[in-house]
Amino acid sequence: MNKKVLKTLEYDKIIDMLVEEADSALGKDSARRLRPSSDHGEIVAMQAETSHALTRLFHHGALSFHGLTDIRPSLVPLAKGGTLGAGELLRIGALLEAAKRAVEFDKKDEETDFLSGRFDGLQTFPEIRREISRCILSEDEISDDASSELKRIRRAMKTTNDKIREQLSVTVNSSGDMLRDNIVTMRNGRYCLPVKQEYKSAFQGMIHDQSSTGSTFFIEPAAVVNLNNQLKELDLQEQEEIEVILGDLSSQAAVHTSELAADQKIMTTLDFIFAKAKLAMEQNATEPIFNTEHYIQIRKGRHPLLDKKKAVPIDVRLGKDFDLLVITGPNTGGKTVSLKTVGLFTLMGQAGLHIPALDRSELSIFSEVYADI
Repeated sequence: MNKKVLKTLEYDKIIDMLVEEADSALGKDSARRLRPSSDHGEIVAMQAETSHALTRLFHHGALSFHGLTDIRPSLVPLAKGGTLGAGELLRIGALLEAAKRAVEFDKKDEETDFLSGRFDGLQTFPEIRREISRCILSEDEISDDASSELKRIRRAMKTTNDKIREQLSVTVNSSGDMLRDNIVTMRNGRYCLPVKQEYKSAFQGMIHDQSSTGSTFFIEPAAVVNLNNQLKELDLQEQEEIEVILGDLSSQAAVHTSELAADQKIMTTLDFIFAKAKLAMEQNATEPIFNTEHYIQIRKGRHPLLDKKKAVPIDVRLGKDFDLLVITGPNTGGKTVSLKTVGLFTLMGQAGLHIPALDRSELSIFSEVYADI
């Protein structure tokens, strides 16, 4: 289909409306790429998908595609045995959660329809989904319960931190005027105190930093050096254990990279299809009948870009008894809108979108649509 007519008949604005109805960025990308087809079988299939999604919307409400993101960049290192970060694993978990919701949504229908095969292709891997949820709280936080070793390490870190603070409190109380402020600060990952410049030699400890004016030195008290060393070692142990946990989760997911890729593709397609259905619901649109005799019969059609409460419906028939139609009348009488409605309905219908007209409206399939407005 030539690009000029898509713009002239404002098909691109219909696509913008469709994009708004999709939940995910992937679904929106699919909507942006939608173009009319001239293949009868493909058009009938696309219309059936829209109709059956619309039926499900009426019966069960909307299906949420929240959590559907592009995980393909993560699947490449995963397939090679790499370890994913917490954020990447969370996105895989979110995809599986979305797939789980979709499967449960599908179970509400006892009868099969044109979408059933797509739902049947989804894999939810409950064990992987639950493990990711249990172990990873956010992109920056791993749960204490992710492993018994991690829990032990963090318990030891808390105990060591408490000991350091107790010792620092004693040091602060006994240091008198040597400190700039009675506060504890961190320098290079070590607990330090702000010591006045004139007392830096008298204060027992290691200098880690100084203020821009040179009037304050940040010194690690000698009494907490060993405890700070222990805390640093525990911090390294924590990071190593987190790597073990992420590696284990990655290994579990790596076995199913092809299924995860398939899940993403199916969910993207479903988001796109349900976007078409939501647009049809918004426009109070119906599925057009496609004939092979090249005639058009639109019943009470409304231009989809006009206010549906104010738009005057039109009946148009063309191609049966006559194949040339001349529309006359005064300015602002609706001639251009009527012409554009026929052309836009043709483009929408051949793209698998329903049209805002009464049911049993008929369209035919054309390899090209031309408009000079």
